[in-house]
Amino acid sequence: MPDAAPAPAATPYADALAVHGDREQVRVIVPGHAADPVAAPRLAAYFGETVLRRDVTPLIPGLDLGPGNALQQARELAADAWSARRTWFLTNGASQANRTVALALASYRSTDAPVVVQRSAHSSTADGIVIAGLHPVWVQPSIDTEHGIAHGVSPTALAAVLARTPDAKAVLLTSPSYFGAVADIPALAEVAHAAGAALIVDGAWASHFGFHEDLPAQPLTQGADALVNSTHKFGGSLTQSAMLHIADTEYGRALEPLIERAFRLTQSTSESTLLLASLDLARAQLVDGHDGITASIAAAAEIRDRIRAIGRFGIASDDFAAFDDIVAVDPMRVSIDVARGGLSGHQVRNTLMERGVFLEIATETCVVAILGPGVVPDIDRFIAELHALTPTDAGEIPTVGSIPAPGEIVLPPRDAFLQPSVAVPTQDAVGRVSAETLAAYPPGIPNVMPGELITAEAVRFLTAVSNSPGGHVRGASDPSLETLRVVAHG
Repeated sequence: MPDAAPAPAATPYADALAVHGDREQVRVIVPGHAADPVAAPRLAAYFGETVLRRDVTPLIPGLDLGPGNALQQARELAADAWSARRTWFLTNGASQANRTVALALASYRSTDAPVVVQRSAHSSTADGIVIAGLHPVWVQPSIDTEHGIAHGVSPTALAAVLARTPDAKAVLLTSPSYFGAVADIPALAEVAHAAGAALIVDGAWASHFGFHEDLPAQPLTQGADALVNSTHKFGGSLTQSAMLHIADTEYGRALEPLIERAFRLTQSTSESTLLLASLDLARAQLVDGHDGITASIAAAAEIRDRIRAIGRFGIASDDFAAFDDIVAVDPMRVSIDVARGGLSGHQVRNTLMERGVFLEIATETCVVAILGPGVVPDIDRFIAELHALTPTDAGEIPTVGSIPAPGEIVLPPRDAFLQPSVAVPTQDAVGRVSAETLAAYPPGIPNVMPGELITAEAVRFLTAVSNSPGGHVRGASDPSLETLRVVAHG
């Protein structure tokens, strides 16, 4: 007799929310639509009545209030799924997680002790550094000059920085990169812990890791003490939902109460029940989704193989073996070198969007496609649309060029952000101290931090990004980039 199929993963919060929302009830309470299609006909017509019924206020007994409530159960199941000591559900994205971690680190050990931070960390990490008043010491990632992208940090590079920073209390690294490059987390954890520092990994793009034998392991099983997951990216939850996990390690246990305090400062007091339910459902889907992940990995492999066979474009990750910081590549990501075919990545992404084909990110030389768990796109259409592009499809595309080196730090980031500042013409800002974080978007990696001198190279790069299709500079007070904000007396 064949073995019975395993029971589907439980979804306690999503189930309890459905029961609560579908009850016959008199709502004289927020939200203002009261789940009433007569009172909110436009919302009901647009989203459907089910969404309105399940969009409820917090602090409902049994749902998210009281011992053993459904939300607590859902978070415990998530902690188990990601091998965590504890998991927080977030409704303001992984950006909230990075800011929460930074605030927790501010009161971790000495307030003056520095933190070692990967210089290509997401701009939300830079925001957290400013908000928390952290003292960053940068560790540089490897740079792929051919493709103009940053990868990860090698254990050797981290060890060298920690040797110069013996009082560092934590290390903040990113893995995988936007292009799917996976860092050597076990070795990096060993280096960080040998120096007495906690290792926090921004695994925004790693929610699916560990849920299939052909995927990389998730960082908490490899020595990381805390892990940020942008669950909506590769976990399948609704946009803006995320998770923050800590490990059951010496460092994780010490950080737990500090993260809980910081979480209270950063999470909405009216967190969306719809986003929370989507996290519960996405976790269950990952747990049960082995076959779907298998199909997505196979589809991504087929796309890469067909691009290689045609020969016009290249696969950027085929060159990753040249970088000693990269130990694996996410197989559900397809990084395509379109410069080999005479196109700009910005041009490709912009033109394909007009034709109904949406790619994740673009650089001057590459585009990246991602296949979430269970996603099998129309491969024939994607390949045909990509190879139908010509250099004239989107007109003249500005040259962005290589990633600029960071300027010299002359003020702590928080001091520079809070000091009186002035807007000056962009070219006049060269040599001045930046009062804001400036990050080319996509991918949102800071090119200028508050407290750093603005260089001519950075101005050229950011201006080129701002002028490229789909590009903008996150953090700039002047979206046109005609002016930049600098410290008034710096």
